[in-house]
Amino acid sequence: MTYDFAPLFRTAIGFDRLARLVDNAAQNPAASSYPPYNIERLGDDSYVLTMAVAGFGPDDIDLTVQDNMLIVAGRVAAASSAGEWLHRGIANRAFERRFVLADQILVESADLTNGLLRIAVRRVVPEALKPRRIPVTSSVARGTAPQPAISEPPASESVAAESLAPEHQAPEHQAEAPAANDGGVPSSGHAA
Repeated sequence: MTYDFAPLFRTAIGFDRLARLVDNAAQNPAASSYPPYNIERLGDDSYVLTMAVAGFGPDDIDLTVQDNMLIVAGRVAAASSAGEWLHRGIANRAFERRFVLADQILVESADLTNGLLRIAVRRVVPEALKPRRIPVTSSVARGTAPQPAISEPPASESVAAESLAPEHQAPEHQAEAPAANDGGVPSSGHAA
């Protein structure tokens, strides 16, 4: 299934990441259910991802954060068995799980205890994105009337406008340019 996001891109800015997420979700085959995991919300900005990884040690698990993606990979060393397996029901195989992280999500820590890998993540909102209150003042209350701000353009802007070629100047500057025509004969644009 293909989605056309062209109408969205014509009127919105910065949603290309959302389109990539939808495309990736639609193109990825059904993910394996191994190992099982839970995602818990502990507070407004904190979460815990818990994975059941029995048989894995801390050296067998690799956590990587790359491009807003948390990748949890488990590698198993070749198991040597002294006997013959009559029944093998405990899954002890390599895995890789990928979790898409929202913007401003920080992976804080990971802990492996009793076969459960707990990964703590937290949303860190930068000061620039937090709401802030702007005080409203009144200049009339202080006894002064507001004055409109009228200013002359800086000298550098007027010099820059004068240095433009006539075809790049505003219409009021083009009238000042001398005519390149000799003798008042209309120019056809072709050389004789």
